[in-house]
Amino acid sequence: MRILDSPPPAWLYRRRRLLLDVLLFAVVAAPVGYAEVSPPYTRYTLPLLVGKLLLLGVAVVTTRRQPLVALVLAVLGSVVDGNFVFAIPVFSYLAGRRSATVGPAIMVFVLITAGGTALNLGLLGAGAATWFLLASVLLFAAVFPWLVGRYRRQQQELADAGRRHVEALTREERGAAERIRLRERARIAGEMHDSLGHDLSLIALRAAALEVAADLDDRHRAAAGELRASVSAATERLHEIIGVLREEGGASVRPSGETVADLVDGAREAGMAVRMDAAPAADLPAMTGHAAHRIVREALTNAARYAPGAPVDVRLARDGDRVEVSVVNGASPAGPLPAPTSQGSGLLALAERVRLAGGTLDAGPRGDGGFAVRAALPVGAPPLEAIESAPPGMGLAARSGDGEPGPVERPVDAERRLHDARRRVRRSLLVALVAPAGFALVLSLVYYPVATAGTVLDRATFDQMRVGTARSELTGLPRRQLERPAGVDRADCEYYTDGNFPLAQPTWRLCFTDGRLASKEWIA
Repeated sequence: MRILDSPPPAWLYRRRRLLLDVLLFAVVAAPVGYAEVSPPYTRYTLPLLVGKLLLLGVAVVTTRRQPLVALVLAVLGSVVDGNFVFAIPVFSYLAGRRSATVGPAIMVFVLITAGGTALNLGLLGAGAATWFLLASVLLFAAVFPWLVGRYRRQQQELADAGRRHVEALTREERGAAERIRLRERARIAGEMHDSLGHDLSLIALRAAALEVAADLDDRHRAAAGELRASVSAATERLHEIIGVLREEGGASVRPSGETVADLVDGAREAGMAVRMDAAPAADLPAMTGHAAHRIVREALTNAARYAPGAPVDVRLARDGDRVEVSVVNGASPAGPLPAPTSQGSGLLALAERVRLAGGTLDAGPRGDGGFAVRAALPVGAPPLEAIESAPPGMGLAARSGDGEPGPVERPVDAERRLHDARRRVRRSLLVALVAPAGFALVLSLVYYPVATAGTVLDRATFDQMRVGTARSELTGLPRRQLERPAGVDRADCEYYTDGNFPLAQPTWRLCFTDGRLASKEWIA
């Protein structure tokens, strides 16, 4: 019996979670702590460091139950300290990994985008370039890691669904085999009921004849009557105990007195080409004889069904204390017929019958396209210990055409769960690939009109401008200018764009001295 691995104790699980949380805190707190402990120092350095670390600690604690709250805390911290940006991808990934649904995450990202836009463009007065930079940081530091975490969660769900699917298939296969074994045992019990009932009836009949014999004294006649009554009672009890196990229909599947030779003669009369090489089986025990009869009958039935017209060889040979039974059929002259879609219950039933008889069974396709069923049965009655210790289906090798175990019917619920999990993973992978490109396109489409509104200077107007012309006399000058590029100290220069997509970067630079155009140039 296989012993399943027991789950780890609760204290070990809690310790592992604590260590992971401590490691997470160390990772996200390192950039913030390093920036604060580096000079220069002020009297607010220590309180700010404690407050920032406390905020990160709260985010780490809440990330298991409320991962989106932890992400929001990290985003809010980035408003105060830019080093919180390093924590945003970590909490965003954990939010995608630990959140069961997508809707709340989308709402959080929309709120962060709307709030950041209002804060930067409205309250802080940042330019469009700054807004675009912050939006890009949100896209690459928050949305991308969240998509990766979401995809990883879907992968885990697919693995869990596959594991549950395999377990369901295993349970279904075991249940089907157990039902077949129980049905076969019930059929064997019915056959034993017929055989023993017939023998007991003969004993009762002989006892009744002895009871009415004229030359029997009264004492022996009374004993014969008691014997007849006891046999009749035993027959009734046999009917009550074993007869109820008979399958509906009542009659035994084996006609009384039918032998393997009779089976072969019946198959020949039906048109099958059967050759038989059989040893006398009169001295076989009842269980072994029944098993041999059932093997030959099942094999002939399968040969007639799946290889019509193929020659069949039936062989029963005595080898010491064992009987070898083999039924081999060649390939069908008309070509192979469609094989059964599942491992046949007949082979499982044969395996159970042979096991109970103390023998072994092997069944499978041959290289020439035929099929072979072979069994080794004991001549004497098998010991009870051997039967009980033998695993169900011992020696059965029912194989498909490629030598692998035949497929079994899959439970509908497990199949549906696995299909749904695979579909979710494919959808998540598609979203992970398409969504970033879509977000970047939307971001560009939103940023471009904001950045270019009133800042586009066309080439023809630029060429008509003459150095020395007063600014008020310049025609076609845009109503507003772009932000001064970083690192430029001159305050008397204006920057405009030619409308290049999608960033609308500065293209023209016009510098003025005392209100007159001093220089104009194209910025590469």
